[in-house]
Amino acid sequence: MKDYTIREIKPIEIPLLADFLYEAIFQPDEQNRLPRDVIEQPELQVYIENFGRPDDHCLVAECKDKIVGAVWTRNIAGKVRGLGNVDDKTPEFAISLYPEYRNSGIGTALMKRMLQHLSAKGYRQASLAVQKDNYALRMYQAVGFVVIDELDQEYLMICQLEGVSKDEQR
Repeated sequence: MKDYTIREIKPIEIPLLADFLYEAIFQPDEQNRLPRDVIEQPELQVYIENFGRPDDHCLVAECKDKIVGAVWTRNIAGKVRGLGNVDDKTPEFAISLYPEYRNSGIGTALMKRMLQHLSAKGYRQASLAVQKDNYALRMYQAVGFVVIDELDQEYLMICQLEGVSKDEQR
């Protein structure tokens, strides 16, 4: 699918991150999805609450005037940390697309563009957590993330950004 554009999120669109946060939750059984209010839990709210601070970054994929996916990062510090938090200087990734737009290359393009963006901003690495049986694990590895720790149900991954050229990020 090539009929999409990737751009920075507009402030008026930030409320859409709640939808994308819900879609980012790996739910292997599509027939028995978690209730939408699961995103109200503090360990999930840290990804979107008061989004728009200087260290918050978000790109969206737009297809035919509809936002169909988003990738966002933030440095999550404080009492409640993100699931993929490694330290206070490493932005943590969240990404999702609406189901009908998955497996079309848009997610990979979003990831690569965000890695390029973070590298240009001077970040040295980025992190994320992924469920071990999540199909997106292969995509994360393909764009440069490596497993640094194994938890009960998920992997903690890091992507080194130093020396990442623009050609590698396309």
